[in-house]
Amino acid sequence: MRTPAPGGALVSTVDVTAATVQRGDIIQIGGQACRVSDLFQLPQGAKQLVFESGELLAIHARTRLTGLRLLGRR
Repeated sequence: MRTPAPGGALVSTVDVTAATVQRGDIIQIGGQACRVSDLFQLPQGAKQLVFESGELLAIHARTRLTGLRLLGRR
């Protein structure tokens, strides 16, 4: 689903996995929206996500989360 965001950007709901996660993705964890600011490859296809808040989350290669991705400006 694509939704206009403030500032004319489009936001899309995406499945977030260790293979597809990108900087800037917004993932809701424990009721709090967290934006990915950096990520690092871990062994066996896992990734460690670093959020803007400084918190870390390691996701397994098979982890599936739902998130939002900024698609660009109109």
